Amino acid sequence: MTTHAHTTPDAIAADLLRLDPGYAATPLVALPGLATRLGVARVLAKDEGRRLLGSFKSLGGTYAGLRALARSAGRDVAGLVAARPAGQPALVCASDGNHGLAVALAARLAGAPARVFLHAGVPASRARRIGDQGAEIVRIEGTYDDAVDAAAEAARAGSGLLVADTTDDPDDPVVHDVMAGYGVMASEIRAQVARAGDERPTHLFVQAGVGGLAAAIAEGLAGFLAAPARIVAVEPASAACLEAAMAADRPVRVPGDLHTAAEMLSCGEASAPAIAVLKRYGAQVVTVAEPGLAEAPDILAAHGGPATTPSGAAGLAGAIAALGNPGRAEELGLDAGSRLLILVTEGPLAE
Repeated sequence: MTTHAHTTPDAIAADLLRLDPGYAATPLVALPGLATRLGVARVLAKDEGRRLLGSFKSLGGTYAGLRALARSAGRDVAGLVAARPAGQPALVCASDGNHGLAVALAARLAGAPARVFLHAGVPASRARRIGDQGAEIVRIEGTYDDAVDAAAEAARAGSGLLVADTTDDPDDPVVHDVMAGYGVMASEIRAQVARAGDERPTHLFVQAGVGGLAAAIAEGLAGFLAAPARIVAVEPASAACLEAAMAADRPVRVPGDLHTAAEMLSCGEASAPAIAVLKRYGAQVVTVAEPGLAEAPDILAAHGGPATTPSGAAGLAGAIAALGNPGRAEELGLDAGSRLLILVTEGPLAE
């Protein structure tokens, strides 16, 4: 695996696949029954529950964690993983669950320690999975953003290398590595649509969170979507940090407990690099109330889609909310001829 800044998505994908066969391309599934239910021409769903660790986060957090350790050791990643040298620094991060799991995997592959800061709302089942990778769990009172602050402070104090998926620094190299890993999905989608002979999607509905995933897919699909080529980032109404950031043109920490059924989107401050990318590509934001988030996994499953969580089905929830609001549907150019692309970002959570 290379360590220079401009590795292509295809090269990243090939390098990750050499680490584990679980990095094979995930399915892009056509859901005609769901398209009929929504009143659109076509729905394609990218099933990231089939990815290693059960979510897309294993692309970003693992890739960025390995790159951080490689830079520290003065090696390339392949050499680092082969040697697993003693005395490596710990990888440090905050997480709602999946990013921490991915960073813990990076540490395990390289033979390094990991320390993952989890806020009080992260379920024990998600924490156990991180611990099973060998990471130390540090519980923090408060929200995801409190855990982000605690992890950053620990890293500044010498606890290890910070592998964040969010930052207020537009040039943060680790966050750019995280987003580069996510870009593998966009490369896969382009190839899968071409192989199937499908018409290109007209709309992307993608989970927001801190914005890194939405930005990576927006950039990776630049010039690919058919007209009107709308990019729609979806977030819970109770944790609408991207909406606030896009309006202010900078990260804004939103108040409240950020509680949502879409646990992986319980974020109070968007990431500066993501904001810049999403603004560049004219992305729009849809917020969804809790009932819409909670029912989306059942709607997806009932129409042939993969099993997932409210976080995993949030893109669908955003599409349903937009289609159900005539003014918003018109603003987004949604009609019976629309072809939607949604990302199912994780599989079901085992209790």
